[in-house]
Order: sequence, then C-alpha cells, then structure tokens
Amino acid sequence: MAALATAQLPLVYEQENTGSHFEKPLLPSPNELPIIRELPDPLEGVNDFGDWERRRNVIAAQIQHYGIGTKPVVTSEQVKARMVGDTLIVDVTANGQTLTLRSEIVYPKTGEAPFALMIGTSGIALPRQLFEGRPIATMVFHEKQVNDYGQWGKHHERGEHDFDRLYPHLKDNGAYSEWAWGLSRLIDGLQQLGAEVTKIDTRHIGVTGCSYAGKMALYCGAFDERVALTIAQEPGGGGAAAWRASHESTKNVEDLDKTDYHWFLESQKEYFHGDSVYRLPYDQHELCAMICPRALLLLGNPDYEWLADESMLVSAKAACKVWERFDIADRMGWSIQGGHGHCQLPESQWPEVQAYIDRFLLGRQVETYFRNMK
Repeated sequence: MAALATAQLPLVYEQENTGSHFEKPLLPSPNELPIIRELPDPLEGVNDFGDWERRRNVIAAQIQHYGIGTKPVVTSEQVKARMVGDTLIVDVTANGQTLTLRSEIVYPKTGEAPFALMIGTSGIALPRQLFEGRPIATMVFHEKQVNDYGQWGKHHERGEHDFDRLYPHLKDNGAYSEWAWGLSRLIDGLQQLGAEVTKIDTRHIGVTGCSYAGKMALYCGAFDERVALTIAQEPGGGGAAAWRASHESTKNVEDLDKTDYHWFLESQKEYFHGDSVYRLPYDQHELCAMICPRALLLLGNPDYEWLADESMLVSAKAACKVWERFDIADRMGWSIQGGHGHCQLPESQWPEVQAYIDRFLLGRQVETYFRNMK
C-alpha cells in the first residue's frame, strides 16, 4: 500500500460538492440506455485521481436523474444559522418559503473544543459506549423536519412535505434526495457559525444510521464531501446492496421491485423493473464509491435475509476498487456478522467501528483495513 499516496489525498473537503462546476452529463431516456449485465465500471474514463471528481459527478447526476430525484443547490445567502443554548437552528429560504431545522448538539465530557461530530440520521443506533470517553459531540438529524415520510404512522404524501413548499417543481423526488439536502443544510449552519460559536470541528464530521436510516446515511455521505466518515449500518436494498445482484438472488431480499417507493422516484420502478434493471446506468456500488477518497464503513447482519447482505458484499467488493485504485484501500471497509438483533451492533463488531471513529474523526493512527464477513 502506497503510504505517500494515502497521505496526499484529502480525507475530507470544505465544500458540499467540489465538482459542481462540471457540466451536467448527457442523460438519455431510459429506453435509450444500453443493457449492462455486469456492474457498471465506476472508474470508466478515470486515468488518475484528477479525473475522479468529474466521474463522481457523472454518477451523482445519474443517481439523481434515474433513482432519487434532484438534490437542489443552496447558496450561502439562503441559509441563516444560530445557536439557542446547545441547539443548532438553521433557516433555509428558497422561492419565498422558509424551512427551519433544529438539532441539539450533545457535547462530550472530555477533551477541548472544537470537537469532532457524529450526526445520526434519525438517530444513532451505534452503542453509546463507542463514544463515551472520547471528545466527540453527537447530534441527530430529524429528517421529518424536511420530509415526514415514515413507514408507520401518519405522514404526508409527495408534494405535501415541508421540502415541497420550497421546491414544488421537485414534488416527484424520493425522500432520500430530500433528506440528503436537509443534512447538508445542518452542515451549512455549522460552517456559517464557525467553531467559536458551535464548538464543532467541521473537518471531522461523521454520519451514521441503521436500516432505512442506514440508507439515509449513505446518501447523505455520498452527496456531501464535507462528511469525513460514513458508517452505514444494515442499510439493505436501496442502500449499499447492488440492485443487479439482488434481482438475480433466489432469496426474499429487498430489490428494485420490492422496496418502498416513497424513498425513490416512482419512475425508477416504471423504467427499471424486472430485467430492465440491466438498463440502469449505475448501481449501488457507485453510490458507495462516491464517498471516495473519504472514509466508508458498511455494517451488515446476514441473519435478516431482507437486508440482502450478499448483494451488499458484491457491491462493497466492486466499490472498494475505487479506493484501491488510489492506494487508499484502508479508508473503505465492511463488517458483516450475524447472531444479533437488527440494528443491535454486537461487541464483536465494536473494534472495526471504533477504529474508523478513532482514525477519521479523531485523527488517531490505527489500522482500518477491514474486510470481514462471518
């Protein structure tokens, strides 16, 4: 492994999308797309790291256009942030409408500010012991402040969410594009106020979530380059699991035909159902790869067949080739282990998670090359 190359590549960026200047790629209509049986190559046209940001933005455009809907760009003038006690409040204004996000920051009892920050998408399922005694603040992104869809209980429908007040032309969006937009606005607020006000080091932000929120964490980390570490816990189909691999599975897994379409564009199922999945110009390994050169850890639980962890493993092995291409394979790993409840990380998996937290949030020199499946 080339230590020099690892040291030279960024661990995180100060912009949401450093490739925003690239022109939008050609996005053919679904019936004009070629059939691609194998997983698409995330490194197509990439000769060196200088090509990667362009390619990354091609993938991002494809995922938005065919899969989840548009994550709209927000300028700094549209965001106004303030702290009330330990609560971050961010007002975002677009098209004459304002949406307000609120999230309490829980500060650690050790260390000195500014602190690293772990953001939980809808909550943090990782054991609290992984953060105790470490100078890491935590906060929760309350996604229902943006789009209140939930699989249980009352919720609004497309076009009726708070996000839709700001962007009525994006009413067909899936929730994951809107939730990724919302988490980015919290980071905007942290940057705008600065470490003296928030006590947060915005160069060391992590995102984590489990199950549907594991998917959310993955989309949030992939679509915001200010996130240094993404830990997607048991994200299932539509997260890290390759749609193609799940389509070919003989098991009862969450595939493109059997997922919750509040999360995605309804047109995704219309155009890419069944064997039409092979026309999809990307797959979920490329969503994972968008996080490169930043850090990604995938956590699985094969006891739950629906999670499609065999497909996630296919995806993980394909995605890691991007980190390997740039000699930074120790920034991307996976740990898949059963024998425990859903979203209940067993102690046997704590070392991998702890290592990623220690290295990418606290800057400690620890081993993070993990490719574990038990």
